[in-house]
Amino acid sequence: MATSLFLLLGALSFIATIQGQDQSGFISIDCGLPENYSYVEKNTGISYISDANFIDSGVSKIVSPQDKATHQQYFTYLRSFPYGTRNCYRINNVTINTEYLIRTSFLYGNYDGLNKLPQFEVHVGTNLWDTLKFSDASVSIYRELSHSPTRDYVDICLVNIGTGTPFISAIELRILEKNNGPSSSSVARLKGLDLGSKNNSTCRYRDDIYDCLWEPYSVNGWRQLISTNIDPNPTQKKADIDNIYVPPASVMRTAATPRNARDSLDFYFHLDYVAHIYHVRFYFAEVQKLSANESRSFNISVNGNYWEGPIVPTYNQTVFYDFFSTYFERVSEYRFSLLPTEFSTLPPITNAIEIFLFKDFSQPQTQNDQVDAMRNIKIAYKVSKNWQGDPCAPVAYKWDGLNCSSVGTLKITALNLSSSGLTGQIVYYIAKLTDLESLDLSNNSLNGEIPDFLADLPSLKVLNLHNNNLTGQVPNALIQRSSEGVLSLRLGQNPNLLCESALCDQQTKDKSKKNNRVIYILASISAILVLLLLVLATVNIIYIKKRKPKDYFKVHKEFSDQTGSQLESKRRRYSFNEVSNMTNNFERVLGRGGFGTVYYGIIDDIQVAVKMLSQSSVQGYQQFLAEASDNYSLLSSL
Repeated sequence: MATSLFLLLGALSFIATIQGQDQSGFISIDCGLPENYSYVEKNTGISYISDANFIDSGVSKIVSPQDKATHQQYFTYLRSFPYGTRNCYRINNVTINTEYLIRTSFLYGNYDGLNKLPQFEVHVGTNLWDTLKFSDASVSIYRELSHSPTRDYVDICLVNIGTGTPFISAIELRILEKNNGPSSSSVARLKGLDLGSKNNSTCRYRDDIYDCLWEPYSVNGWRQLISTNIDPNPTQKKADIDNIYVPPASVMRTAATPRNARDSLDFYFHLDYVAHIYHVRFYFAEVQKLSANESRSFNISVNGNYWEGPIVPTYNQTVFYDFFSTYFERVSEYRFSLLPTEFSTLPPITNAIEIFLFKDFSQPQTQNDQVDAMRNIKIAYKVSKNWQGDPCAPVAYKWDGLNCSSVGTLKITALNLSSSGLTGQIVYYIAKLTDLESLDLSNNSLNGEIPDFLADLPSLKVLNLHNNNLTGQVPNALIQRSSEGVLSLRLGQNPNLLCESALCDQQTKDKSKKNNRVIYILASISAILVLLLLVLATVNIIYIKKRKPKDYFKVHKEFSDQTGSQLESKRRRYSFNEVSNMTNNFERVLGRGGFGTVYYGIIDDIQVAVKMLSQSSVQGYQQFLAEASDNYSLLSSL
């Protein structure tokens, strides 16, 4: 049965070709490391580079001094993403249909001084990989995934779900197997456990040539078996089954076993996602050279039900058995028990365990050539929008300004870059968006001629190039499509754009009509304003005239009785008409003073002087009244 399990696993598990120790196929990115920096990590000898060429968002941060001192060098820096919902690393030049181990590492390290643990998602392309939760600011966590890219790049995205700012410390890719064929399934490697570890430290490269992580694991009541005289897998490869990955020799040289020969060796695994398919792999290699009267054999049960056995580990040879959660009723917790058989003189052992979770990475992606076109448009126009990851998917993170089809492979149907500060010419990359129905490049500073390829977009129904600096002739094919009513074409406010067709003439006339209408409206408004001003002026004059006899005319008279024994002075206000009558319509001027003109007048056969305050008088109205009050008795009758 073991052999059949080996063959089954060939399509499902980590399969690897043998590589040398030159880190061939390794991509090791220290996130947040300053641009152009690189180093060789002293514990592993792995070369790390800056992430500056893989992402154009986020900010570099450093963990606390305490965490810096107690962790590997690639945990010193991290990249934090306080802005944008989705921020993505684009890792280019990966090999299509090649199985990679992808590992992301995280250490919060109180980098922001808030001591508040975040929670966020990690995506691979358009698919959710995992939701990250942290239990301790000073404890690092990692996620490993076996994945075969279907394109020549991989997007690793950090997604803000409203529970803290996403960040990442390191991204590592390792080639496991070439030409593995396309697959929509990926396998998350949840744990690699090194049972009976002799130094209580994590095993990785250079011990493991594929740089998988093996964490030490032990339980009270177990004891450790160690052999230094054997090498169960010198090439880290199963000899009788080509290219199947097995743990490194340093892991397989040690084993865990119960202290008493008749005791069982028990493991408990709690699974978070009952509906998903889990895969648990047990590795066995005998680490002791048994004498003739010694034997070791055992069975494996799952939740009290027999699963596999008897298993007899072979000295200096690695074998493994695989359990899938589909074998029994799916539950949230599994208890694996290794039980000695009746004739076994030695207790059960196991050397290593791996736990996997199958991932359905079948979410649709945007058509590949359109993804490339959009990225080139972003670079050419230096678009400042948060365009990260796949342009169309997931729908919640679709790029601003895009509309996409929703069936099968996603295609871009609308691109709106209006008022985006675009400069330069209309770039040819737009021609790759062959499913465009609407293109809006209005209100920018684009120059040059309108390219012919826009007329070759077969589905284009709306083209808005309004308010740019475009020049030259409008392509006849665009004008033809517009005149046929299959294309809505806006070309206005491009002052240097030439067009001799009837359609463009009509557009010019329409524009002139619009301008004339504006002129007519403005003229009408102006006429109304002038009329209103005239009315207001007339009302004001009438008002002033009505006020003049009260405020601007003072008539003074002085007379004596027939005896001349006494002068009697009188002062009162007169209307404008009365003053006009008494002066015979201001006929006779007696003189001019600082306040204005003095006229001759007659009131009741008495000669008077009428003084009028001029609007241009340099002296004020109050002074005029004061003088009239003080001096009216000095005015002589004539």
